[in-house]
Amino acid sequence: MLTLHFAPNSRAGRIYWLLKELDLPFELNRMDFHPKDLKSDQHRARHPLGRVPVLDDDEVRIWETGAIIEYVLARHAPGKLKPAVDDATFPAYLQWFHYSEGMVMPPINTIVVHTLLLPPERRDQTALDQARRLLGRALAPVEEALESKNYLTGDFTAADIQLGHACIMSNRLGIVTDEMPNLKAYAERLLARPACAEAFAA
Repeated sequence: MLTLHFAPNSRAGRIYWLLKELDLPFELNRMDFHPKDLKSDQHRARHPLGRVPVLDDDEVRIWETGAIIEYVLARHAPGKLKPAVDDATFPAYLQWFHYSEGMVMPPINTIVVHTLLLPPERRDQTALDQARRLLGRALAPVEEALESKNYLTGDFTAADIQLGHACIMSNRLGIVTDEMPNLKAYAERLLARPACAEAFAA
């Protein structure tokens, strides 16, 4: 049985979304996004840094969203939500799948820290402004890639879960402007998927 160790408003939402898209049964260990849960001895035994998501699959334990997604697709859903290696869209799939953590999530993390997590007296407006600019620039190629397409490679894939989650977060943070109509529509399209809506509501 799969067990997802989960906290709301975190990257763990990607794995919840993935498992629901695949209709895979799983148990949910829901924790608060707070040190009392995430930094507890019990959870640090699952993840050395006290982070989420963590996925247990019987004797297997794995963390990092990209690694979990690849693991689930390979072990539990071969041939689903990922183009074949010889498919023309496979290189683009890989690119956008990894673009999320490489380029989009770092400035999102900074924005969240300096708007939500730190007390007001410790927030750095300069760092916040720089992160907002960086995120806007990082989203520009995604806006272009979505021209005339519903999803990043045409069909819905796990890249849309990995990067799409970050695009939804960017929209909610106010970085996706009206000058990014493709991204606006993309975020709405993703949230119209029942699995995505459920993941964000969890």
